[in-house]
Formats: sequence, C-alpha cells, structure tokens
Amino acid sequence: MATMRAAVLTAPRRFDLREVAIPQVGPDDALIRVSRTGICGTDIHIFNGHYAADRLPLVPGHEFAGTVAATGAHVRHIEPGTTCVADVNIGCGECYWCRRNEILNCPSMTQVGIGRDGAFAEYVCVPARLVIPAPDNVPAEVLALTEPVSCVVRAARKARATFGQSVVILGAGPIGNLHVQMMRLCGAAPIIVADLSEDRCRLALEAGADAAVADPAQLKAEVLKRTGGRGADLVIESVGSPRLYAAAFELIRKGGHVAFFGLTGPKDTVPVDILRTILEENSLKGSVAGMGEDMHDALTLLSHGRFRTEAFTRAAFPLDQIQRVFETLAERPQDLKTQIVFN
Repeated sequence: MATMRAAVLTAPRRFDLREVAIPQVGPDDALIRVSRTGICGTDIHIFNGHYAADRLPLVPGHEFAGTVAATGAHVRHIEPGTTCVADVNIGCGECYWCRRNEILNCPSMTQVGIGRDGAFAEYVCVPARLVIPAPDNVPAEVLALTEPVSCVVRAARKARATFGQSVVILGAGPIGNLHVQMMRLCGAAPIIVADLSEDRCRLALEAGADAAVADPAQLKAEVLKRTGGRGADLVIESVGSPRLYAAAFELIRKGGHVAFFGLTGPKDTVPVDILRTILEENSLKGSVAGMGEDMHDALTLLSHGRFRTEAFTRAAFPLDQIQRVFETLAERPQDLKTQIVFN
C-alpha cells in the first residue's frame, strides 16, 4: 500500500503527523501531488474547534496548488504532469443551484479540506471536473492563492462593483487586502480601509487603498470627508464581527450597499433599520466563497500579475512544523498569508 504524510487534526488544536494511505482514485477523479497549501481563516476556525468539529479527524487545507499525479479511467481532459489548482466546492452538478453556479447551496455540497480530507498532505484527491490546468511559469506559491482570490472575485461580482464607486473595507487582514486589490481592479475610488493594526493598514495602502484608518473613532469622519459627505457606495465587512456589520450600515450613502462577507457565529445577528433601508433603497448581499467560473477568473488574474502577492507568499514552512505554525500565526502580522510547502 502506497502511503503519504498528512497532518490530521484529531481534536481541536491538535495535529498528528501521520503516514496514511494515498487516496484511491475513482474513475472520475484526479490525484494531485500538492506543492503549496495556504492557511485560511477557515482553517484557523477548524483548528480552534469553532467550525467542523463534528468532522474530526480531518485533514484540512483547501488553498492549494500542485501537479496531477494520476487520473481515473474516465478522465480525458487532463493528464498526469499537468500543473493545476482545483475548485474545492463539490456539488452534484445537476441541481438548480449547481446550474446557477451557487454550488454552496447544493443539498449534497461538500468542500475539500472542510467536509472531506484536504491538502495538508502530500496528495489530495478531487473530482477531475474541478481540476483547472495552470500555466507552468507561475510559481506554486502564487497559484495557491487562486482559491482566496476567487472569493473576492465572487464578492465583487455579487456586489456589482464598478469604476468610480467609493468603497469601505472593514478589516485589512489577508482577505481584506485582497478585497482592496480587487476593488482597485474594478476601478473603485476612493478605497478606504479600516483595521486596528497599523501594520495591516500600511500593507493595505501598499496594495492600493487610498486611505487606511486604524482609529475607529475617526472612520466615519474620514468616509464622509472622502465621499462629499454622502457616505460610501459600498461597504465590505471582511472580519465577521456583528459590531462591524452594524457599523457598515452607518457608513453607506443613501442607496448604498453592504456586502456581507466575514463569517460570524451561527447565531449572531445584526439590527437593520427596516424603514431607512426601504426609504433610502439600501441593499445587502451575502458572499462567502469563489466557485466555478470565479476560480477560472482568479487564476487568470494571478497568472497575469494583477495582484501583489509578496506579503502572501514569503512565509512558508514544511509540513512537520504545522502544529507550531498554527499556534503562532498571530505573531506574524507582517505576513498576510502562511503556506505549507511540500518538496
């Protein structure tokens, strides 16, 4: 039996490095030899026991790039040796939601690294129809950003972001920084970021934000100053704080839009002024993950250098350090992303 190394989360905050069987490849599957896997905020929630605790033991990891190692008997469109990324959202492919590229609403949906074993392992197996060939000249550490970039691609699409819009992004962590860059690509102006971390504010400015505010007491005044006293056309909450969601409604202009993106607890709510929302024709839209065409668009943008990736790719560690890496992530605010690297 062929084996591989895998980081198995056996209980909250406990990884076990194990030698396990390489996944069996079904007739419609592809086996991917993993090159890089990024650590996502969702992975941190899983590690801390806040999410998917009922699915342990589990090999997490869903932000990955690699090379096709083997394919099933029915697979014709990809071959072993192909550099690739993969859509991690697995729907039935036939229902109403799958047809509309709303795969997360598919009744049988599952996700690689969340609902089934993922890519904190030397190999990962996925349905071959979800494998996306990637250019050989793009580094693996950049390709591993395809999934998180797909999330902001979808958020921009859902929010109908366009040129000349004023945008506030609440939170300048990894995904907030990507939102900044996505909004810049959409032609938004001005782009205003709010985060308590001075380091992350600085990185947001380097990524293209027009202003970054670290003092919450100054945020509304800054937004009004930069929008002619109206408020922002669009506010994106990328933290997952009910308090920040409530604040977002106070930052939009009449007729403005709030993009719900940051994940909260399952029972968290936010008050909405119904009458104001009706009279001002305000709106909100939820978005959580890129899927389908969002992944292809994200790969195209990354392949053509449309995102600044330095702060996302410089922190890389081998699999055998994964326990320590997860325990010390908060100590590296200057690095927006940490990746696990495989030989």
